[in-house]
Amino acid sequence: MLGIETSCDETAAAVVRRDAQGRGEILSNVVRAQLDLHAAYGGVVPEIAARAHVDLLDPAIKHALGEAGLDVAELDGIAAAAGPGLIGGLIVGVTTGKAMALGLDRPFLAINHLEAHALSAGLTDALRFPYLLLLVSGGHTQLLIVKEVGAYERLGTTLDDALGEAFDKAAKLLGLGYPGGPEVEARAAHGQASIKLPRPMMGRPEPHFSFAGLKTALRQEATARAPLSDQEIADLCASFQEAVADVVRDRTARAMDIYQERLGADAPRALVVAGGVAANQRLRAALEEVAVTRGFRLVVPPPALCTDNAAMIAWAGAERLARGLVDDMAAPSRARWPLDPDAPPALGAGVKA
Repeated sequence: MLGIETSCDETAAAVVRRDAQGRGEILSNVVRAQLDLHAAYGGVVPEIAARAHVDLLDPAIKHALGEAGLDVAELDGIAAAAGPGLIGGLIVGVTTGKAMALGLDRPFLAINHLEAHALSAGLTDALRFPYLLLLVSGGHTQLLIVKEVGAYERLGTTLDDALGEAFDKAAKLLGLGYPGGPEVEARAAHGQASIKLPRPMMGRPEPHFSFAGLKTALRQEATARAPLSDQEIADLCASFQEAVADVVRDRTARAMDIYQERLGADAPRALVVAGGVAANQRLRAALEEVAVTRGFRLVVPPPALCTDNAAMIAWAGAERLARGLVDDMAAPSRARWPLDPDAPPALGAGVKA
């Protein structure tokens, strides 16, 4: 299966093999980052990203096929991320995927980018269903029960900012670089979590998240101390990161309770953490703590498969193809595409929920 990923600012192509027993193997995984094109703006510029995908995608596909040692005619299917994401970039990838599928007379699979994250543990750890998923990325923060391919139950979501977005905004208000997550984590390593910041939503019965108030509190603390010394910036980063870790630990613990209530005490206990923010070591340590306490196995794909990549798109395509879940040439690109379309709106949540 060839996978194509163009949902944001990484242009990626990969080839994955799935055997008859459902085991996966990555034959190639090519990623062309665009950070240098967007850094000056402090975030991703959609039009710049889409134009870069046009230039970078064909060479990335050729590289992926060459690294896999395959001719294009040996592919069994073409999978492309069709949403959610930046619509211009998605159209580039979906159009390319459809053209290849049509020309080769192969199945086309329009992949939900979130589903690809959700299923990635099956590729890296041969994890079987069901399991609990914490998805933490620049655009989404959700807790879901993964029941099967195409079957997801959302337990919690963010009411405002996604966690990766909150890290980026925290970095920007402290004068740090982009992307903000690694910058905040690096500075936090030299600071003390000594500044009192709120822990939004902790203790609530529904496992939702909210980071807007925490971000506002960080701004107020930074403004009160301006001009900031390097040590004060480090302390603010450490305090922000610790508040996030506490919130995520608490919300995940509540989702674990609901998971067991709905699936029964004998259900497999596994927590999968996916998305770019899963690379944060303090967050990972907090999740390890709650997993051990609740008797869950913590599964975190390698860093290269946590951030946007095409191997997870190819794997989701292979899983869907094995179940006969293929798409036609009318499959659309979607800026928004919830994994659980039947989930009730979270009170106070915006459209990203």
